[in-house]
Amino acid sequence: MPILHVVIPFYNEPDTIQPCVRRVVDARLGEGWRKQLVIVDDHSDDPSCVVLDSLVRQLREEGCEVALHRHDVNRGKGAAVATGFDAVLDTHPPEDDLVIIQDADLEYDPADYAQLIEPIIRGEAQAVVGTRWGAHRPMRGLRRRLHRWGNGFLTTCSNLMTGYRVRDMECCYKVFGVGLLRRLRPWLSESRFGIEPQIMAGLSRIGATVAEVPVRYDPRSITAGKKIGWIDALQAVRVIVRERFRSTTTPSAGSNETETPRG
Repeated sequence: MPILHVVIPFYNEPDTIQPCVRRVVDARLGEGWRKQLVIVDDHSDDPSCVVLDSLVRQLREEGCEVALHRHDVNRGKGAAVATGFDAVLDTHPPEDDLVIIQDADLEYDPADYAQLIEPIIRGEAQAVVGTRWGAHRPMRGLRRRLHRWGNGFLTTCSNLMTGYRVRDMECCYKVFGVGLLRRLRPWLSESRFGIEPQIMAGLSRIGATVAEVPVRYDPRSITAGKKIGWIDALQAVRVIVRERFRSTTTPSAGSNETETPRG
């Protein structure tokens, strides 16, 4: 039975982790598919750890397949995603299993999983990127328009460097087959939000075909806990340019350049 491995980076989100994970558990996939959850706690504070531990214990008692990994220090979203990828690969899953990234807040809806994995199942693409922008989500309000325009600038920069024509490079939802992830993983070294353009650059470098699927999106504000900011946008530009001129020689497993800003 094929498995969708759901990698969930978590950092100090005690109010959203439980409803988010419940949505993941309840999300319907195609016939014959099941889910395994890999939660990576990026050194959260004690109250958040208590909430997470209780949730994981409940899930296991209910028979859900869930693994919990923890960082000894806060390393950032990119590092948490990489830890989750490594945890999946260390279990030696079949090449046709799939892996998806899920933020631990309520901005993204796991009900979109079935649509996101469909292009890979049908053999139309090797990877899928979600898009929050388009006719399915009209832009209302200045703040959302500014968010869309800023995201559009970064996505355009990424597309110019990778050759892809996606509309939302920064979207959390990215899906790969395990076989593709094995080839992609050595190229990933960004510890913070630069992991998003680095994933796209890595997919381009190894020649992966990418499809795009519209997804639902309910954004939260900085005051509500959103962690990405304008400094991360500048870092994303740096990553995009650097990756364009990076050596095409595959890095060795122990050569990842790890940054350590807090995420």
